Amino acid sequence: MPDFRRILIIKPSSMGDVVHALPTLSALRKAFPSASITWLVKQQWAGLLERAEELDRVWPVEPSLSGWLSQVPRLRAANFDLVVDLQGLFRSGAIAWLTGCPVRIGFANAREGSPFFYTQKVSVPTEDLHAVDRYLLVAAALAADVGTSPREGNHANFRLRVGPADREEVAGLLSRSGVRVSTPWIAMNVSARWPTKRWPPEFFAAAADRIQEEKLGIVVLIGGPDERAASQAVKGLMRTVPVDLTGETTPGLLPALLESASVLLTNDSGPLHVAAAVGTPVVALFGPTSPRRTGPYGVGHVVLTHQVPCSPCFSRSCHNSNHLECLTGITSHQVLAAVRERLAVRLAHERL
Repeated sequence: MPDFRRILIIKPSSMGDVVHALPTLSALRKAFPSASITWLVKQQWAGLLERAEELDRVWPVEPSLSGWLSQVPRLRAANFDLVVDLQGLFRSGAIAWLTGCPVRIGFANAREGSPFFYTQKVSVPTEDLHAVDRYLLVAAALAADVGTSPREGNHANFRLRVGPADREEVAGLLSRSGVRVSTPWIAMNVSARWPTKRWPPEFFAAAADRIQEEKLGIVVLIGGPDERAASQAVKGLMRTVPVDLTGETTPGLLPALLESASVLLTNDSGPLHVAAAVGTPVVALFGPTSPRRTGPYGVGHVVLTHQVPCSPCFSRSCHNSNHLECLTGITSHQVLAAVRERLAVRLAHERL
């Protein structure tokens, strides 16, 4: 295998997918310790990758076609000798080819004809493979050591750097909201890109009230600016008052924020994977998607599901006559029990 010196990873989105690819970055760094590794990513996730310890350069790109094409001259001038396309779409495959790099690797079953642009294609033995392990197949094809059982590993494989400045900013944000960092608090992410991934707001509200009424911890709603309406819907149904930080943090600050949380309660969404990467216990609610493929990676997490014949359907619209039965079948009692159990484990660990 050549000793690659200038490596480009193409994985522009989304938040969860970017986090899933971090162990592949770690494996490539170990295989090619002297290489300069660059990551092409959408501008909105650049701050998150700036916390990746083993990355030399973050290359942000605007998500439009013109934004992608405008980078081609500079990408060609960078003289990469290996391009790793983990996105597997026509645009990412074409950009890999347009870099002029002689070695371009991606998945054999990638979509939109993108394998046409690769010089090396990696087979995926089964679709029922966690995204982290699927990406690691590419590193293994490049003779990188990915271990024998990566799913049993811990969050260290993700190598997200949480620095003092980020911790200080999070501490200040929480303090101004009435939350001391030393106080147990439960992060709650009530939104998701797909409507079919969202546990109903009245269910979240009931669980949040019980958490606060039982004094398990302070509930802190989190999310991006475009998720404020979802948080407001939950707040409007609550008897108790949560802290609402929705839209108050950037993706780059999310590792520090979730590191300081006691537990994250969430739908299947990006913050789930950031929390797992920094070692925070996750209670995840899964309906139309498969936790085997995109559940919290590693140990110490709880995934709640309600089995129905049509799940997982991987659909953005529900065709079940009992709308969102795969999610509404998950009760607030189950959620509360899972949060209570994970919180007890977390607090016991912190006392050691």
